[in-house]
Amino acid sequence: MIVIRCGSAPVPTVLGEHPRVECSEVPTKDDVNRALYEIGHRRRVVVCGTDAGLAALLTRLLRTENLDMEVAYVAEDPTPATRAYDLPTGSAAAKLGVRGEAREVPLIRDETGTVLVGEATVTGPGGAHLVGEAYADDERIFSGEIDTLTVRPTPQLPGVRATAARPRRVLRRSWLPARAVQLGTEAGVITRDGVTGRRAIKRTSFYRHTEPWRLVSP
Repeated sequence: MIVIRCGSAPVPTVLGEHPRVECSEVPTKDDVNRALYEIGHRRRVVVCGTDAGLAALLTRLLRTENLDMEVAYVAEDPTPATRAYDLPTGSAAAKLGVRGEAREVPLIRDETGTVLVGEATVTGPGGAHLVGEAYADDERIFSGEIDTLTVRPTPQLPGVRATAARPRRVLRRSWLPARAVQLGTEAGVITRDGVTGRRAIKRTSFYRHTEPWRLVSP
């Protein structure tokens, strides 16, 4: 087992005796390659950091065909990913990372090969309304104008779910489960796991990869 510390993320005491790789808050390609080199015969990695850090690691594991590796996640506080996968945080998460068992869960990615672990939101530029159309598999999520499109992974099949927040709507939003969520828009700004894209996009999709990833779970 090896620990990847993203930026200044706290590392609980129970992980102190294990080898550690220090990297940036959102691990770069070189950071993850170095960690993979250091892992050697060990096949479990414990990520101490944020959802963005976990997503960056999984993106690299996907692209290097290392999805058979067991991955544990230690966040200091609850995040969209810990809520999505019902994971503990802090010291409890570290203990789970050492002693827990890994299970296969759907891997959600977009068309660029970037993994989503917690939540993606899409709005119009500058936080304006999002204009376009989106589908969860064959079911329409929205057509026209909304405030925000939200996409989250799920630990069960089909693997992803989405909902639309409409202007002035006060009713509880409904979530649509799917294998894939597709969006076409005049201009949309995506925030993936807390990281906002630099450019507006006209289309995007989030979908279940052909292979799962192995998450150390309760």
